[in-house]
Amino acid sequence: MEGLVIRELALYEDQRGWLGEIVRDDESDHRTVMSYLSMTIPGLTRGPHEHKYQADLFCFIGKFKLYLWDNRENSSTFRKLKVIDTSGQPTIALVPPGIVHAYKNIDSKDGLVFNMPDRLYKGEGKAGEVDEKRYEDDPDSPFRIED
Repeated sequence: MEGLVIRELALYEDQRGWLGEIVRDDESDHRTVMSYLSMTIPGLTRGPHEHKYQADLFCFIGKFKLYLWDNRENSSTFRKLKVIDTSGQPTIALVPPGIVHAYKNIDSKDGLVFNMPDRLYKGEGKAGEVDEKRYEDDPDSPFRIED
């Protein structure tokens, strides 16, 4: 899927633990404008949803399964599904606008997700519209998680 980037976080380890660089100006064109951390309980799925303008830069800490559908009509991978299992390895996912995305915590313990989108939620001062289309409660949605 064009613009989608998935990679394991490179970890620099020593006797204290590890450090991982999530994003660097000299390695990415993504421009973070806000960030947030969320915790997802075992077995819970968030999404699917998509953004018209916003790109999300996620960092998954824990065992997650990612579901990604290309919903860009002019794309060669239109409506194709890509599923990624992070296997507990800290993983980065840069999800461009138009790619429907969801994730599920497949671990037996809480998982953390750090997101650094390139748009402000609800715009400046939280006074705008939400750039999000949700599919999780739509029984007719083509974006279904079947597992």
